[in-house]
Amino acid sequence: MASERQIAANRCNAEKSTGPRSDSGRKRSGQNALRHGLARPMSAADLEKQLENLARQIGGHSDDPAMLALARTAAEAELELSRVRQVKKAIIERSMVFGGLESPSYFLSGIEEIQWQIAEFECLQGSRPSKPLLPVIVDPSATLPEEEFARTAEAVRRVLSDLASIGRYESRAAGRRERAIRKMIKMTSMNRKKKVS
Repeated sequence: MASERQIAANRCNAEKSTGPRSDSGRKRSGQNALRHGLARPMSAADLEKQLENLARQIGGHSDDPAMLALARTAAEAELELSRVRQVKKAIIERSMVFGGLESPSYFLSGIEEIQWQIAEFECLQGSRPSKPLLPVIVDPSATLPEEEFARTAEAVRRVLSDLASIGRYESRAAGRRERAIRKMIKMTSMNRKKKVS
């Protein structure tokens, strides 16, 4: 059990970690879930038809409403998995073409950028005679290997953290599909036992 001192420390820390405080920071962080569109629910007329067809295939010839509801859940999860795979593929393809998801940078490292900013600041103060030249933009796609396999591997390495963040959507959908299918199997075996009895 937590002591009074630990509880007070936890409350103090919680007050400090309130997220972004400025309006622009709140607006920016409010868009985090919309970066790839996977947080939005799937909805469209043609998707409903596709969902029903897939649910009928999964549910078989069953007329049981509970079985069809589970089949719809499994079908919806399968379509969600398909959408996640499409987003992953698009991220990797974009990385292969452009070298990454972020826009090209003027600097090879953060240290170079800081050194340039210091030189610019010194120029503004008058302690430096001339303004430093801005380097040529580094093209991230030019640093990708030429060989297709190596290019794909490097592209995936560059977007690995983005792919990992999408993994939670994939695991949730896979879990929903597996739970629905397990319940369908259980219902089918229970119905067979009832028919035998």
